[in-house]
Amino acid sequence: MKKLFQNFFFFVLSATSFFAYAQNDSANQAHRIAIFAPLYLDSAFDATINYRFDKTFPKFLNPGLEFYEGAQLAIDSLQKEGVTLDFTLYDTKSSVKTISQILQSSDFQNTELIIGHVSPLELRQLANAALRKNIPFINVNFPNDGNITNNQSLVILNSTLKTHCEAIYKFLQKNYATSPITVFRKKGATEDKLKNYFIDIEKNTSSVPLRLKYITLEDNFASKLLSHYLDSNIQNIFIVASLDEAFAKNFCFQLSSLTKTYQTKVIGMPTWDNISDFSQPLYNGLEIMYTTPFFINPNDSLVAHIQQYFKTTFYMRPSDLVFRGYETTYHFAKLLQEYGSNLSSSIGEKKYEVFDAFDIEPVFLNKQNMVPDYFENKKLYLIKKADGNISTVY
Repeated sequence: MKKLFQNFFFFVLSATSFFAYAQNDSANQAHRIAIFAPLYLDSAFDATINYRFDKTFPKFLNPGLEFYEGAQLAIDSLQKEGVTLDFTLYDTKSSVKTISQILQSSDFQNTELIIGHVSPLELRQLANAALRKNIPFINVNFPNDGNITNNQSLVILNSTLKTHCEAIYKFLQKNYATSPITVFRKKGATEDKLKNYFIDIEKNTSSVPLRLKYITLEDNFASKLLSHYLDSNIQNIFIVASLDEAFAKNFCFQLSSLTKTYQTKVIGMPTWDNISDFSQPLYNGLEIMYTTPFFINPNDSLVAHIQQYFKTTFYMRPSDLVFRGYETTYHFAKLLQEYGSNLSSSIGEKKYEVFDAFDIEPVFLNKQNMVPDYFENKKLYLIKKADGNISTVY
């Protein structure tokens, strides 16, 4: 952990507002990329650049720092390839410069690509700035359009809930088109939204609609209640349409006690990617699935290299945000290098993919005018956890 602090301290001294590389003979021609991340530097360090938290490391610092570390590793890789680019890093949680001030600063004006790990407010600010400049803004983390419309500069990498529901529906249509499928949910506004997504998909599908039955469960339900919806003569297909992780764990826990009698497949929401409990023995016998736009293959050689680097340098394992920072920075920087001012029209190119296969497509909220409202990553992986093993279905 001490090395992590030292690295972070060096980063503050050398890159609080700017980190860049460019070959000296062509620095003036280098394309410029702005990276926004929640670093909380003013919270972590005092006016004399002394670390405020002694030997501890508050969790709120992790996401921004991990994303930055991934981006920096990508920049190192690009530099080794001889790619000429200028990168500027901005702390979205700075108390010295607001995002509005950054967007109006002279440093920002020549920016050709924005990459951001953002909050809802920051999403709108950066999306508006990208639209004015007619440059792409890659929203790395926030899985929502923020009610933004008519903005072809916005690219959502972390797919929206509607896209997850569409992927689940298509998977079930392809593999279990004639099977009865029960959708379990709890009361709540988000749960109502998820149900409406499935209903809308059903109305607009060009294939045979699924046979979905919706069941609303009360809190603290038990396995005896779930047994009423199980059939020992067929494979039971369940969708759990709730983002509540506690509800998900309770549902799967109660269902796991019934797997000796009933064959069951459970498909959940993207938040299930955060539930490490599903790999524990108490869930053995239950096949748990969920969708995610980001899958890190442990057998990938670059993954292994980054893991080893973090082990020897920081004495820790890299989080998913490290890999996301790496692949986002590398992929879109390479596209900018190749396409330059034409990047917006080539944003969906599949070249230079690293860990994940992006499928960036236009989203049309208004079907009548057929003008894209934004772009979104439609590629999702279906992850299966069963008996402690993790694999991808597609």
